[in-house]
Amino acid sequence: MNWLLLIIAGLFEVAFAGCLGKAKESSGSESIYWYVGFIICLFISMILLIKVTKELPIGTAYAVWTGIGAVGTVLLGIIVFKEPATFWRLFFISTLIMSIVGLKTVSS
Repeated sequence: MNWLLLIIAGLFEVAFAGCLGKAKESSGSESIYWYVGFIICLFISMILLIKVTKELPIGTAYAVWTGIGAVGTVLLGIIVFKEPATFWRLFFISTLIMSIVGLKTVSS
């Protein structure tokens, strides 16, 4: 159950990064809504991370959380914000995914 909560926390990390990106693209009251979304997603992500670190090793949990956030944010950037999908970006994101899976495999 803790691993599932950690994945959800990582997805909320992606969501708060996405909210920041959308807030940057918008103006007026629309940007305020994106900033509110950022705060809500940040809060949920942190609460879930705090909860799972009571059971999982902090180093592993934090690395997986940031890894999910990094991979998800890069993919969000490519898909939503039209950032370049170069070979090297995709290569290193792939190695990050393998590292996250490896940490999950060797941790309890």
